[in-house]
Amino acid sequence: MMCTMSAAAVSVWLGTVYIVHACDVKHTACHERNARMERSTGLRQRTAQDRDVVTILSRSHADRNVYPSAGVLFVHVLEREHFKGEFPPYPKSGDASSDPITFNTNLMGYPDRPGWLRYIQRTQRSDGVLYGSPTARYVGKPSVIEITAYNRRTFETARHNLVINIMGTEEFPLPYQAEFYIKNMNVEEMLASEVLGDFLGAVKNVWQPERLNAINITSALDRGGRVPLPINNLKEGVYVMVGADVPFSSCLREVESPHNQLRCSQEMEPAISCDKKFRAQFDIDWCKISLVDINKVVPVYITRPDPGTGILPEFGEYNPPSETLMGRNYFSDFLITLAVPSAVALVLFFILGYTMCCRREGVEKRNMQTPDIQLVHHGSIQKSSKELRSMSKNREISWPLSTLPVFNPVSGEVVPPIHPDNYETTSMPLMQTQTNLQNQITIPQQRPSGKWYS
Repeated sequence: MMCTMSAAAVSVWLGTVYIVHACDVKHTACHERNARMERSTGLRQRTAQDRDVVTILSRSHADRNVYPSAGVLFVHVLEREHFKGEFPPYPKSGDASSDPITFNTNLMGYPDRPGWLRYIQRTQRSDGVLYGSPTARYVGKPSVIEITAYNRRTFETARHNLVINIMGTEEFPLPYQAEFYIKNMNVEEMLASEVLGDFLGAVKNVWQPERLNAINITSALDRGGRVPLPINNLKEGVYVMVGADVPFSSCLREVESPHNQLRCSQEMEPAISCDKKFRAQFDIDWCKISLVDINKVVPVYITRPDPGTGILPEFGEYNPPSETLMGRNYFSDFLITLAVPSAVALVLFFILGYTMCCRREGVEKRNMQTPDIQLVHHGSIQKSSKELRSMSKNREISWPLSTLPVFNPVSGEVVPPIHPDNYETTSMPLMQTQTNLQNQITIPQQRPSGKWYS
């Protein structure tokens, strides 16, 4: 019986230990699961925050490939709707307006686009357009165009690449090419597929070719045209070049007649029979039409001169000099440019100072070597000059002292002046008499021998 009780006690004890251990394991598992959930939640929050930061700077898209043909017009529209999903929604719900978005395009690794590719976007709320006519020199050379969209409200950006793979075919360019100048169109209006299709349809009715395609479209501003005034719905004008596989029709050649050439020289509209087929939608300046047969064009080969050893090759890279070059000593240049002129100027300064200060004779030596009568004359001349200068300032003064003798011609004595230098002469009469001249000295005269008779 004791054995049965001890076995029962052991069983109860083992059951209790198992239950406690199971609870501890379950609690530990729950704690680890909660910790994992917290870590995953924090990681998701940090990832979302990091993703938001990257989004504010830029968002990239996968590359898009296009395959235009050389000699054929290429048009690619940068639609704003395609980028709106990359930016936060407009804050005003129900408002028909949207964020202003602009585009920047450039060839990857370069600040601008290829020479044949142009870009235009009229306003911040209109789509951008890449257009141009690729040439044969770009065949087989993929051009990666970086397109960056800027949200002008939130300053966010989105970017994707456009890979242009230019294909070369023997069919293009077509041999007969005609360029029209349309006065009532802007370039972005002409690039619209509907408008361009209507124009090609009108040209096809006049030309009647088997194959017809647009080669290039150029704004009149790129040809030196002037920006029109914002009145009467004036347009900039656009040049459209089309190509065909048959010679020009008689209607297109009417502009080459002497009569129409004379009217064009007089700035008058020429008489073209097929103008009515364009007039409904397109206002064509027939005086500026250009007809070219590339089979008759003589190619001109320009030989480039030898650039020489100092010019880098066309596709070379500039290798700057290494940083281990020895420094140049500028001490000799300093001596030549500053020290030598300064020494010469110092010597000349000492020579001039010695000549002016140490070689002077002085006024006293000059007066000792000059006769007294000459000094008297010189003093009288200086005094008369001073008096004349004072008379020019005030004309109501007495007669000049220069009219009176300054020394006795017999005895040679110096006669004192009638008035001192500080004497007020403005109140003296203009006509002086003998009574007025109190200080006048009578010159003695020799009396003849004999008697005096009264």
